[in-house]
Amino acid sequence: MNYRITIIVLLAALLAGCSGSFLDAPTSTATQTASPLPPTETATVTPTPSITPTFTQSPTPTPTWVSQGPNQVQVPILMYHHVVDSPISSEYYVPPDKFEDEMKLLHDWGYTTITTTMLVQAITKGASLPPHPIIITFDDSDGSQYTNAFPIMKKYGFTGVLYTVVSYIGKPTGLSTDPNFLTIDQLKEMAAAGWEIGSHTMTHQELTIMTNDQLYYEIVESRKVLGQELGVPILTFSYPFGGANSAVTDYVHFAGYIAGMGATGYTATQGISNLFELQRCEIKNSDDAKSIIRFLPWLGDPSFIPTDTPTATPTPSHTPVPTWTMYPTSTSWKATKTPTPTP
Repeated sequence: MNYRITIIVLLAALLAGCSGSFLDAPTSTATQTASPLPPTETATVTPTPSITPTFTQSPTPTPTWVSQGPNQVQVPILMYHHVVDSPISSEYYVPPDKFEDEMKLLHDWGYTTITTTMLVQAITKGASLPPHPIIITFDDSDGSQYTNAFPIMKKYGFTGVLYTVVSYIGKPTGLSTDPNFLTIDQLKEMAAAGWEIGSHTMTHQELTIMTNDQLYYEIVESRKVLGQELGVPILTFSYPFGGANSAVTDYVHFAGYIAGMGATGYTATQGISNLFELQRCEIKNSDDAKSIIRFLPWLGDPSFIPTDTPTATPTPSHTPVPTWTMYPTSTSWKATKTPTPTP
């Protein structure tokens, strides 16, 4: 009997010890309440992600491009030669600071550069173009187009069209301000950056006085050589001195060019009728950001136009210089030598 009582007492003690261990179990539930899941769930519900889409949707320039053409479109075309200070007081030289003022104004007024190929597509078939398209061209392969114009235009998101004279490539100019013509490597770099390359003949001579064989060499061969040297399609042509007649344009057609650039123009209207003598406005040394406005079909906020530097000069004690001496009008430089056609 005492034996059974002893066993019962021992079992009771054992059960009491086990129940005590179960009472200690809340420590494990405490570790569950410290779980990091609730904070992460509340963090995902934060309202900040719902705000971000409103900011990413606001800058949407792509839908502003609109279909233009076919037949007639409004695209101003500007023509430059040297972008460097003139060593000989030539109208063909535009100083880099003036050039940058002009590019900045175009940028501030919402102009977007396109290529001649894009213009031709709009004229012939219709194409989507930006709301204020413009083409900026450079003739004669001058080295300052790479050293000065290229970085300035890159700064404002612009590209241009280079009309290259094949025989000039990589040669010295004989001038201290821009001593070299564009090299093959420079032309390739600019083409890779989105610039278009066109032909400006083999030797830059007057085409209207040439024989058929000479025209073939200047127009047809220049396209072949440029294409082989650069590995890019050469689709448009620029006439030296703007000289073109029916024989010249026939060879431009025959060579496979899709358009030709004239040397003068005063309108932004381009169309089928002048596809092989597109209207180009020559920008000269005497021009500035104000004067080029006469060539622009879309004008923007006038506050972006640079102010006159002469009026800002702090020299009140001196007698004012007459306006006509501040802005002398120079006559345009033209080639005085009659070109001698190569046999």
